[in-house]
Amino acid sequence: MSTRSSKSQSGLLQGTLDLLILQTVALGPVHGHAIAKSIESRSREMLQVGHGSLYPAIQRLIKDGLIAAEDGTSENNRKARFYRLTAKGQRRLFAETSRWERFSEAIGLILKPLT
Repeated sequence: MSTRSSKSQSGLLQGTLDLLILQTVALGPVHGHAIAKSIESRSREMLQVGHGSLYPAIQRLIKDGLIAAEDGTSENNRKARFYRLTAKGQRRLFAETSRWERFSEAIGLILKPLT
């Protein structure tokens, strides 16, 4: 995953890829290309997820039992693999979202000007 404003990938952003995928599939069954497009769109084009990062992350999430895959047909009437969140994935999403919110708040406090 990379940002539009940087040429190199950020370790911090790479660490959030699983969370972004979990959040995207929590909205309903979706195929891989749509996951990447959703992340790009919802981040107002700031985050780009290449297939070289996306699909290994998806496979890792499947292996960990956080998402499940089913074959189906895309909106373009093509064969596609659709991913959905499992119960274990829902628990992980909740835990990771809470952790990310606390982390974000802490960074925000540090960035706030001292008064």
